[in-house]
Amino acid sequence: MPSPTNPTNTYTVPSVSIATARTGASAKANALGMRAMQERAYAKRGEQYLLIKSPPASGKSRALMFIALDKLHNQGLRQAIIVVPERSIGSSFADEPLSQHGFDRDWQVAPQWNLCNAPGVDDARVAKSKVKAVGEFLASVDKILVCTHATFRFAVEELGIQAFDNRLIAIDEFHHVSSSPDNKLGNQLGALIARNKTHLVAMTGSYFRGDSEAVLAPADEARFETITYTYYEQLNGYQWLKSLDIGYFFYTGAYVDAVAKVLDPALKTIVHIPNVNARESLKDKQREVDEIMHGLGEWKGIDPVTGFHLIAAKDGRTLRVADLVDDSDPARRSKVLGALKDPAQKNNRDNVDVIIALGMAKEGFDWIWCEHALTIGYRSSLTEIVQIIGRATRDAVGKERSRFTNLIAEPTAEQGAVAEAVNDMLKAISASLLMEQVLAPRYEFTPKNAGPKPGFDYGDDGYKPGGHNMGVNNATGQIHVEINGLTTPQSPEATRICKEDLNEVVTSFLQDKTVLERGLFDQENTLPEELTQLRMGKIVRERYPDLSGTDQETIRQHAIAAMNITQQAKLALAVADANGAGEGGNMAQGNTALLDGVRKFVNVRDLDIDLIDRINPFDAAYAVLAKAMDEKSLRRVQDSIAAKKVNIPEDDARELSKRALLFKSERGRLPDMNSPDPWERHMANGVAAFARYRAQAKAAQPQGEAGNG
Repeated sequence: MPSPTNPTNTYTVPSVSIATARTGASAKANALGMRAMQERAYAKRGEQYLLIKSPPASGKSRALMFIALDKLHNQGLRQAIIVVPERSIGSSFADEPLSQHGFDRDWQVAPQWNLCNAPGVDDARVAKSKVKAVGEFLASVDKILVCTHATFRFAVEELGIQAFDNRLIAIDEFHHVSSSPDNKLGNQLGALIARNKTHLVAMTGSYFRGDSEAVLAPADEARFETITYTYYEQLNGYQWLKSLDIGYFFYTGAYVDAVAKVLDPALKTIVHIPNVNARESLKDKQREVDEIMHGLGEWKGIDPVTGFHLIAAKDGRTLRVADLVDDSDPARRSKVLGALKDPAQKNNRDNVDVIIALGMAKEGFDWIWCEHALTIGYRSSLTEIVQIIGRATRDAVGKERSRFTNLIAEPTAEQGAVAEAVNDMLKAISASLLMEQVLAPRYEFTPKNAGPKPGFDYGDDGYKPGGHNMGVNNATGQIHVEINGLTTPQSPEATRICKEDLNEVVTSFLQDKTVLERGLFDQENTLPEELTQLRMGKIVRERYPDLSGTDQETIRQHAIAAMNITQQAKLALAVADANGAGEGGNMAQGNTALLDGVRKFVNVRDLDIDLIDRINPFDAAYAVLAKAMDEKSLRRVQDSIAAKKVNIPEDDARELSKRALLFKSERGRLPDMNSPDPWERHMANGVAAFARYRAQAKAAQPQGEAGNG
């Protein structure tokens, strides 16, 4: 912890420390050369649609190789196309001699078919020029092609969906299908699924669907067989890495003056500087890079072979720094990228010491030696946070500890509010490491006076006919709202859409070009009904053309209701925050990005889990200290989430817990929530539900009685 006299006034939220069992299981391979996650995925190789949800470094790329080779040689598919978000990730699918480790074939990509290695920068023009190469590949007898998401999108547009019949399409970093405003890749995948003549393997370490945006429609997503491998499974099985620390540091002034306090030159580090629009940014990205390098030591020139900067550190070492921010010289940038992904240097710990990046070196970036992921500026995207954490969680010889640090401008808020926000953020990250969705609430709307719904809590006064009724199902997180004049769905499909797809409909509305142009920039001449009735109606008709007009109108009403309720909730939170900010009531006018950001983690705010140990004040600042987190604690987080999601009656939960004990006596372990066996998952959910019932009963007892129990 820095001294109170530190002129930069830097202080820290010491980390959540995730200790691991270090069993070595993650590195152990079976007779075919497959590690634990790969073996789990390969067992499902016969499925047409596979979704692999697994942390960075767990071997998703290698798992895909095994599955793709089987589909090509044993399942009759003609070709495999591997699609990655950026060129640097293409190196993950370079040639692999799998037969040396027990598999019956090697993974080989002909040089001309790894389009990620073709010269040029990553832009739409270059991606479009590679469409010709995709067409040539499809007409060839060769088996494997690697390209970027952009190249694939252009190829589908130009060549048509039918050109990819009887082929495997593998999408790496699958959450990217919703990252562009027009969601083209998501629409194309939906068309491929509808045609049903292609096999798909989707891989992601971000197991919720972006930041409340849909990757695919739930009906399409339901067709995928899912393989889940959690962070604690991965970390516990490492040979070397024992702990992952997650910490928050707050500072005042300019971040370039504080960064030296958290950037340890002795650690292999990736530094992500803030976006130019972020509060922390100095609005001059190259100056920021120069300031960071100046803090490391004295600049001594550039290595002509790699393009790395050479910095003489104060301890006498020469640090090798890769600058991925400067894009003014494409040739130099390509040289640096080539040096970073050189296969010959993969196991060379001394190849590079520090990487400074802006938008690159996040997901899929494979630098096993990274010990410290330092991110400057608050990140509102939980997907991005978890992907960056993954850069530091590779297992490597001698690497026993790694860390993720977020350096954030000091929030202008009360101490308790910051502590609460940090706790919510830590809960959200912990839940995400368990492959859990932590973002969007689910609403269920009914007409006025439709009556209470079983399992919903309507507050102290209960459900009142004719009143303004809103109820919450604490087991599922659903919110029931009664609205006067609301129509009800007539078909089972419309009923499902109103329960499950409203977030997707709202997202399409908010991303619609007409809505953005008229709603934001022509408000004076735009009637609200033009957007909420006409435009939303058109969007619903286009998404669900097979439904009746009555059902389409019902979905439109439910989607607008969901959007309005959410906005009202955000407004209420903002007002409450402003009113509670002290006598001035001006908390919202200051730097509250951290507090505002955690508002969207609605599903974790209700979790009764406290990761804050204590608050230590010093000088004018303070530190929020987090409790240590190990595998046992992560399992407690997972159990709490599961108990919120399932609605199992107490008697059934008690019976399932008894059966789970029998299961444990037979197999030596409790049922696993991620098991492919539905009955085992059901028993695990029953155990979680029963634990919740017991906790509720204990909490309801008078204090003295509970203490004597």
